[in-house]
Amino acid sequence: MKLSTIYNTLLVFVFMLATQVATAQCSMCRAVVESDISGKGSGINNGIVYLMAFPYALVALLAFGLYRKMKNDSAETDS
Repeated sequence: MKLSTIYNTLLVFVFMLATQVATAQCSMCRAVVESDISGKGSGINNGIVYLMAFPYALVALLAFGLYRKMKNDSAETDS
């Protein structure tokens, strides 16, 4: 086997392990927020919603921009 094949296989294995650790951290954070009585959890939840909504807003803006560009291009070809 070539060295690059071994390297790529090892790299994929390391990334697979990293995703399992990241998933575990999310459930740990959620458990801490749910068990918090002082009310600090609502700020963390608002931050999570903000981080989730921002990529969707960017995709919506991109889709709107493409729609306008395609509409303008079709109007120019019709005249």
